Amino acid sequence: MKILHTSDWHLGRTLYSKKERQEEHSAFLEWLLQTIQENAINLLLIAGDIFDTASPSSASQKMYYDFLVKVRTAGCNHVIVVGGNHDSPSFLNAPKDILAALQVSVVGNISENLEDEIIVVNDSHDKPEVIVCGVPFLRERDISRFAEGESYSDRSKRINENIKKHYERIAELAATKRKYLGGNIPILATGHLSVAGGKRNDDDGVRETYIGNIEAIGSDIFPDTFDYVALGHYHIPSKIKEHIRYCGSPIPMGFGEAGQKKLVYIIDFSAEEKFSEIEIPMFQKLESIVGDKAFIETRLAELKKEKASVWVEIIYTGNEIFPDFSAWINEQTESSNIEVLKQQNRQYLNQVLTASDTTDALETLTAIDVFDKLLDKTKISEEQQAELKETYQEIIDELNIAE
Repeated sequence: MKILHTSDWHLGRTLYSKKERQEEHSAFLEWLLQTIQENAINLLLIAGDIFDTASPSSASQKMYYDFLVKVRTAGCNHVIVVGGNHDSPSFLNAPKDILAALQVSVVGNISENLEDEIIVVNDSHDKPEVIVCGVPFLRERDISRFAEGESYSDRSKRINENIKKHYERIAELAATKRKYLGGNIPILATGHLSVAGGKRNDDDGVRETYIGNIEAIGSDIFPDTFDYVALGHYHIPSKIKEHIRYCGSPIPMGFGEAGQKKLVYIIDFSAEEKFSEIEIPMFQKLESIVGDKAFIETRLAELKKEKASVWVEIIYTGNEIFPDFSAWINEQTESSNIEVLKQQNRQYLNQVLTASDTTDALETLTAIDVFDKLLDKTKISEEQQAELKETYQEIIDELNIAE
């Protein structure tokens, strides 16, 4: 049996709350169907965060259900979907009985019966081929109770211990089931959580959950019973161990992931190389341009020559004051396929004085003294500093006259 591991589709996501990603997601799902067919995939694992919000749009829902119908025509007879922290468990679970007719198993959240998370996948002759422990995102309320007066570190320890116990218990049940079924059937597990060794970016959109902001959990929570652990939550592909992997998101979640390689993993226990990767094509080019005016101008000119559609963020980090930055950007990108989604002029960021900047008490400083000390903290040229001081002095004089 050949298995494909994917996660973190985030259907319905927008970039900076204004740019729709529907075309990229549609292109990815078409590519995924083709990849499943070309590689004769028998089982598809989706390790959480299918949707970006708990209440996905009708367009996002249509993409999801259309894909689940088409995946069978691509030759894949089994799909297992587990919920992520962005997903609504009740929304995912609502059609699970109907989807079961398509051999789609859904585990939106854990239940009182741990057996509900264990899925035995049979081959075309109804012979057990693999056992999957479909563990979804584990919410604190599902695995432990809040203790009043509990310290931060004690809460962290309690949560981590309960997550580990959950995987230990389900591994024991899966091993018992394998013994009952007979044969050396591989056991896989899913997980949607932060595991130490996983990689992320500052703007990847990964929500800070209790699993993420207390501390990352060590990979030792996964018993040796598991032959492969398909992880979701982090958007950068990474190997925690050879058989414990994040496949990452299929499209860049932010400009921090621009140019990053996106992957799906294929698991085939009968092959010499049990775990292999397939790179996902780039469906929409993103680029982050960071530098001074000359660098930004040169790079934009190069992108215009390429004539390809590209979404960019532009961050100006030059030493000179650039007051007409936005207007200049518009001129540079006019009549091109470059769409600027974010721009930032770092010289306009606020500066404040701290105790380490001066030994003088604030009440002993004049407005001009404070302005001078702030300018000293910047990398602005002396020529521009002189102009700014002169302009600032004019402002102060006008205010004094007004008083």
